Amino acid sequence: MQVLTPRVDIAAFESRIAEAASRVLMLDYDGTLAPFHVRPELAKPYPEIAAIVEAIVQAGRTRVVVVSGRPAGELPPLLGLTSCPEIWGSHGWERVLPDGRRIVEQPGVDARLALAEAAKAVEDLVAQGARIEPKLASIALHWRGVPEAAAETIFAQALARWEALAAASSVEILPFDGGLELRAVGCNKQYAVKAVLSETAEDSAIAYLGDDITDEDAFRAVKARGLGVLVRPQFRETAADVWLRPPDELASFLQLWQVKGAA
Repeated sequence: MQVLTPRVDIAAFESRIAEAASRVLMLDYDGTLAPFHVRPELAKPYPEIAAIVEAIVQAGRTRVVVVSGRPAGELPPLLGLTSCPEIWGSHGWERVLPDGRRIVEQPGVDARLALAEAAKAVEDLVAQGARIEPKLASIALHWRGVPEAAAETIFAQALARWEALAAASSVEILPFDGGLELRAVGCNKQYAVKAVLSETAEDSAIAYLGDDITDEDAFRAVKARGLGVLVRPQFRETAADVWLRPPDELASFLQLWQVKGAA
């Protein structure tokens, strides 16, 4: 673990996990709990990580929340947990509670029309190896596994076509590891984090773990009350407080949370 924010006292945070009346552990999925996979439906969690998260959920002393850009319905079978945690999917546009209740917000008509137009605008890039993924409030264009030169061409063409849409309507462009996404403005991971924090006692132990650029707004949202944790093999500039390399350092952090949270 590498501390990135001088004000952060890891020993004090560990004590807080043990002593707090309540705990909230927010986790991104792809790139954090699970390594990236060319076929997203095969992106299973690191085996040791899944077992630790299972133990934390089963202990019932931590509110575990998975926050993902994926549709919420994709996550329970991938997680494979006996008891499913709370899930915020589609960058915060949908929320599935542990009891199965699903709460969905819909983007406006302007955004939906722009997303439909955006999907048509990049259809020809599929022949170059791209994959189009329509979501509730976004369109994701993936090129993971495509040769680097082809990926750069796909990125440049998609960006050029989507920039006009982003400038003229209520959608925004967001790069992610292995692709580009055009999403409706209004909800994001920061929105999900702020909603969770609003339901959380002030003296709680709180952490958000993520890897991608899409997690940066969540790191900024959580820092005032908890710990932002960057999880990725290689370092990049980030608003997070600490950096962990998966899977070993990630496993150590989650094991510490499991043990301290049960104290």
